[in-house]
Amino acid sequence: MKKILCYALAVVSFSGIAALCNAERYVTKDQPVSKTFLEKYGRSFYDSKNVNKYPIPDVLLRLDGKGKTATAQEWTNETRKQIVEFFDDQIYGKIPPRPDKIEFALAESSDNALGGIAERRQYAITVSGKGGSLSFNVLLYLPKGSKNVPAFVCPNFMGNHAAATETEVLVTPYLKDDPKKGEKNRGGKAPRFPFKDIVSRGFAIATFNYNELYLDRKGEDAADGSVYKIFGKKFESRPSIVAWAWGNMRVFDLLETLPEIDPQHVAIAGHSRLSKTALVTAVHDPRFSYVCANNGGCMGEALSKRDYGENISSMVNINMPYWFSPNLKKYADNEGELPVDQHHLLSAIAPRPLYVTSSAEDYWADPEGQLLGLIHACPAYALFGAKNFPTLDALEIEKPFHGDVAYHIRSGKHNITAYDWKNFMDYAQKRGWKPVPPKNR
Repeated sequence: MKKILCYALAVVSFSGIAALCNAERYVTKDQPVSKTFLEKYGRSFYDSKNVNKYPIPDVLLRLDGKGKTATAQEWTNETRKQIVEFFDDQIYGKIPPRPDKIEFALAESSDNALGGIAERRQYAITVSGKGGSLSFNVLLYLPKGSKNVPAFVCPNFMGNHAAATETEVLVTPYLKDDPKKGEKNRGGKAPRFPFKDIVSRGFAIATFNYNELYLDRKGEDAADGSVYKIFGKKFESRPSIVAWAWGNMRVFDLLETLPEIDPQHVAIAGHSRLSKTALVTAVHDPRFSYVCANNGGCMGEALSKRDYGENISSMVNINMPYWFSPNLKKYADNEGELPVDQHHLLSAIAPRPLYVTSSAEDYWADPEGQLLGLIHACPAYALFGAKNFPTLDALEIEKPFHGDVAYHIRSGKHNITAYDWKNFMDYAQKRGWKPVPPKNR
């Protein structure tokens, strides 16, 4: 009861109720912002008075106005389709089609990686169509000597060489001559990818640099050089998130050709904008049987209608308009007109396992909004017989909730850490995944 009272009062006054709250529980509160922030955005987005400004639409209500969804079959055949169509049209844009041709070339390999526990493989994936071709590079670690291994796909921000410390890992080509992000940055983001821990547990992991699919910046030249170019036709819009999601799908195409991988147990994981991407990937590709969404925030897991932290306007009008369909602009500073919210996107993953994670100091991503997005998606999971769902008590820091969906909030800032990966693996095993540890360790 104390925790519930703490939540209810937090939107009014934080300072006056500190004594009532568990110090280890996240509470939405106002945050100080810099002069630079105010100059860029015009206002603070950390205003607790805006929280819960709009009602949250019932995820089971059909978007065509024909009542409430009552069965799993109706959800699958009707309601889910309506949700996906809305997000495709109004929010993320339509995902590109499959390429006319896809080729996999092994560029490098070792059967004695990560101190002898792993096999390392580096592939070039080349996709081709009427407009030409595009290649991107995948780094894969497998438990040594094991077969039928479950796997994670998780793209990276700074290149495969930045995710790994091994000198044999190739520098991602477009960064090769960059004095800061090239060879000098080898292992610079390795803490985000605890490869040795993952492989030791008996999981494979594949990563690639998302910029090779669509360079993450404004400008038509970025879109011109992206995966869209291979199709040789005009697209009404060329948003980047669906292009990155398309890249995730092509990595699955690779993995399902490998006898060492169990194609029934491949997870898609992502952090920040790549968490948004992971969700879109899973909605469009049911081959991914588990989804790990880390710190995705607005237009990821967090409810847009809360208008706390990053919001639609900050993305489409200031920072990243190219991520989304141009139609999303009509909802900037107009969240109340959205007939859906992000819990609809999460619900479209049901009944597959879904893990949402937050960081206690990541206010921009709105941790409470992330959890509420998951909570409000759960009625769709209930249609499939699920019952064990989180409540706001799951905001207790470093106390993971592993039920029919999963959630945790950890201490620290916007990041993906070994703690997050440990829990992703723990939950996979709880859901019946069978990792295969390395042989001859």
